[in-house]
Amino acid sequence: MNGSRIAAVGHYQPAKVLTNEDLAGMVDTSDEWIRSRVGIRTRHIAGPDEPVDELAAHAAAKALAAAGLAPADIDLVLVATSTAVDRSPNMAARVAARLGIPRPAAMDVNVVCAGFTHALATADHTVRAGAASRALVIGADKMSDVTDWTDRSTCVLVGDGAGAAVVEASDEPGVGPVLWGSVPDMGHAVRIEGEPARFAQEGQSVYRWATTRLPPLARQACARAGYAPADLAAVVLHQANLRIIEPLAEKLGAVNAVIARDVSESGNTSAASIPLALSKLVEQGAISTGDPVLLFGFGGNLSYAGQVVRCP
Repeated sequence: MNGSRIAAVGHYQPAKVLTNEDLAGMVDTSDEWIRSRVGIRTRHIAGPDEPVDELAAHAAAKALAAAGLAPADIDLVLVATSTAVDRSPNMAARVAARLGIPRPAAMDVNVVCAGFTHALATADHTVRAGAASRALVIGADKMSDVTDWTDRSTCVLVGDGAGAAVVEASDEPGVGPVLWGSVPDMGHAVRIEGEPARFAQEGQSVYRWATTRLPPLARQACARAGYAPADLAAVVLHQANLRIIEPLAEKLGAVNAVIARDVSESGNTSAASIPLALSKLVEQGAISTGDPVLLFGFGGNLSYAGQVVRCP
């Protein structure tokens, strides 16, 4: 095989929806304030009995069903998350147990908001090397567990959810070369730390970095796959904030692409945001099989990773 491809995708969100009006009853904010600053209307919030691995397993089960595969067909499980409560067993092993995957390599990937695109690249490299034939790549986060619900600068941003992709060996490469990196000395700009762990960020620093530094990097990711931005059918950026997504997409120059704006209804779901948004575009028929789609994650650790994939 010459490469790998995404065979299918799936997503899952908890049933509970938290609106801007609900938040206005909790902190000093309003629907107008939230929409004008971050473009979010609603977000889904998991209950205390819905752990990260449950969210991840629901999304993964949907991706498996869409691919027409059984759990035993999977030999690698990668879960991108930064909100796992326990150190061991990891989320990947717990998801494998929930789904009945018998003997997979099972690893977590913690690159926060860029986690899914890092995990996807890792799966692509592993399949290309012949160390796995089919992988489940999942982004899942329960941001509500690490949120200070009295801090209006962060609590208005977050949501919970999961998205998954089945990656398999292919004669026709459908996952392009990754462009990835980080700015380690600015890692303090986005944090989940402390006891209890809490999400915090330096909003203006992140905004300036994302809207000025990332557009040329996203263009490089396209070039590595042999595409110009105008060739793209869709752009799925980390769903952080519409005030970041829209300027970044405009500077990229993807003039013919559908731009994912799932942040409006899902909030910032960290590692879940890219596969969640991609799965919704596929489900809605907004993109077609074989279409070139740029995935580009960025955020925590001021890390980034992006690649062009063929739509399943």
